[in-house]
Amino acid sequence: MKIEFDPAKNEANLAKHGISLVRASDLDMLAVLPDGRFEDEERFRAWGLIDGAYYCLAFTVRGKKVRAISLRRAHKKEIARYAP
Repeated sequence: MKIEFDPAKNEANLAKHGISLVRASDLDMLAVLPDGRFEDEERFRAWGLIDGAYYCLAFTVRGKKVRAISLRRAHKKEIARYAP
C-alpha cells in the first residue's frame, strides 16, 4: 500500500512509540475499523503484525494514498479483540 505522512509527525511518532511511520507499509492487517472520534475527516484504525509483533495504525485516506497518523504497539486488550 502507498503510505504518506508528515515528516514532523514521523519524528514525534518515532520518539514516542519507537517506530517510524515508514513501517506502516509493512503492517500485515488483521482488522480495520472506522475511528468515529473525529468530525473533520474520516479516520481508521488497523491492527496487524510487523516483524511478528502486534501494532495499531491510525490513518486516513486521501485520494489513493493512505496517510499514516500514528503507529504504536497494540495493547493486550486490542490484540485479544482484533487480532486473536
